[in-house]
Amino acid sequence: MTAMNASDDIVHNLSQIPEETLRLLDSFTEPKILLDGKYRIIAANGAYLREFGSNRKILGHYCYELSHHYDKPCDQAGETCPLRDSMKTGEPNRVLHVHHTSKGREHVEVEVVPVKGNDGNTAYFMETMHFLRHARGSAHDRIMVGYSRPFNRMLELAKRVAARESSVLLLGESGTGKELVAHAIHDMSPRASAPFVAVECSGLTETLFESEMFGYEKGSFTGAAARKIGLVEAVRGGTLFLDEVGDIPLSLQVKLLRLMEAGTYRRVGGLEPLRADFRLVAATHRDLAQMVRDGTFRQDLYFRINVFPIHLPPLRERIEDLPMLVNSLLTNLEPVRKITLSEEAMSALMGHDFPGNVRELRNILERALIMADGNTIQPQHLYLDTMKSSGNMILETRPFAEIAPLENLEKRYLSWATENFQGDRKALAEHLGISERTLYRKLRNNEPSPG
Repeated sequence: MTAMNASDDIVHNLSQIPEETLRLLDSFTEPKILLDGKYRIIAANGAYLREFGSNRKILGHYCYELSHHYDKPCDQAGETCPLRDSMKTGEPNRVLHVHHTSKGREHVEVEVVPVKGNDGNTAYFMETMHFLRHARGSAHDRIMVGYSRPFNRMLELAKRVAARESSVLLLGESGTGKELVAHAIHDMSPRASAPFVAVECSGLTETLFESEMFGYEKGSFTGAAARKIGLVEAVRGGTLFLDEVGDIPLSLQVKLLRLMEAGTYRRVGGLEPLRADFRLVAATHRDLAQMVRDGTFRQDLYFRINVFPIHLPPLRERIEDLPMLVNSLLTNLEPVRKITLSEEAMSALMGHDFPGNVRELRNILERALIMADGNTIQPQHLYLDTMKSSGNMILETRPFAEIAPLENLEKRYLSWATENFQGDRKALAEHLGISERTLYRKLRNNEPSPG
């Protein structure tokens, strides 16, 4: 029988499960359950009962009822279901979900493994819950907040790569929290007990790069009064985070490439090669692939650091996380007072585009705390910068000093758009939501008539 066909005959009677299997199940500290092919729980260990039981009957219930509070399987509710995929393939499967636990909603990595019976067919499925509670022991300002699907997908990728030594490239707009994700990867990795060292690559000169990264020997140059340990040496055994790696000049990229390929380096003025031992996580808001095509970023270095790319979603793509982010940021900014937002203020934030992402949200809330005299932030306390991002085009609007006819405003806007848009007329028409013919007609009407 195939794995899919076998699911119809999988046991759902507890008495059919060997006693030694049940004892083994209960010996694990992580929540584990046994499932039949119809999503029903046929056995559960003590750890699962503590997290999901809540004094309710467990056996015979559907897994999605307890973990998701759904009335149908999670794959029918838009989620990726590891049990369904395991039934189809007969192979282990894991995915990151948000479950309702004894501590509230939490990120949980769900791993499903088919268990064979004596006849060689699948007897049942063992599901294990791995909690992502790395942030609980971290600094409060490093806690990652979000349950939206784009955020969960990003976090799932971070969890998967954390256990490996592969280089990671974090991609995303400024303000999306790339250093937070780098910290999370470090905290979930086998290197978590070793240092995490962040390097801001913007503005690095060749001399500064070598002395900061590799250190120097006493007397190697004027002012070198004593030996200095470089960051590569300081991070030994840990994670080196290169922020805005796309800003490293070409002349320095070859030095970074040599460090990664050889795994050795020398202090400035030193002769003895030293062994490097770190895991690299790099981040950039730039399009490195385009920079490679333009000749401003080395292709060999690009492939060295781009082993496992992770895209960080901008805030506008996970706007459902906004209320949680607001509460977390307000608690961090004002730990003493209990600050809330009025419905009108939250509505104003929900309608904002956030070109500066979470960093911009933090600035907005910090200013609002200064402006608010009470414990409730109102719309008038919010300074929402009117920059709106749309692809590569950014429009800045300012308060009008006059009431002008709409026709005049359209002409002024079209004049601004044609001067600032980087694409051709066809692309501009698509961004404006009109046909190319309509755009040409409007531009002709804007032309001054001959004197």
